[in-house]
Amino acid sequence: MILKSPAITRVLLVRPGATEFDDQGRIKGCMDMPLSETGRRQAASLVDQVAHFRCRTIYTAPCESARETADLLARDPSSGQRVAKVKVIEAFRNLDHGLWHGKLIDELRRNHPKLYRCGQETPLDICPPGGESISDAKSRVEKAVLKLLKKNSDDLVTIVIPDPMAWIVQTLLSGEALADLWKAETDSGKWDLIEPVLSGR
Repeated sequence: MILKSPAITRVLLVRPGATEFDDQGRIKGCMDMPLSETGRRQAASLVDQVAHFRCRTIYTAPCESARETADLLARDPSSGQRVAKVKVIEAFRNLDHGLWHGKLIDELRRNHPKLYRCGQETPLDICPPGGESISDAKSRVEKAVLKLLKKNSDDLVTIVIPDPMAWIVQTLLSGEALADLWKAETDSGKWDLIEPVLSGR
């Protein structure tokens, strides 16, 4: 399947600020957690870094850290007044890591070395016990991303979404292969401006 945007659309992909689990190197998956102190500093820094971009709507994952970050981005830094709408997209909810929620990534590396290597080399094959496979999560988010690109053709689309789902979205947009799940688990407070290539399955 090849995803194509009908016109040139740029995507501002924002990873929200960190939560306490991110700070600790734990897997948070779809657990709903607020920004940590570190995360609030990261979110404030993001506001300054992307202030020159203009968008009418910010599309965000439903988790608290993403919504907090999106709310800050939707406000004018000097006045605090809202200058963009924030819309929650349920399909952007983070990967359900099942029984892995709360586990240290380093613990998985030490206790399950084969599984850890699979997450580095062939992450599409990963499915946490009681959770959602990365392949299923990719299919879920792919539909939502394509819908946004069609709706906002020839415009800037701003998406606030935590890792590892942001990692999946970035590979969909760029046409890159999925690689190293564990590195993606720990990214936060970052942004990328992407002109979608969108080569999919």
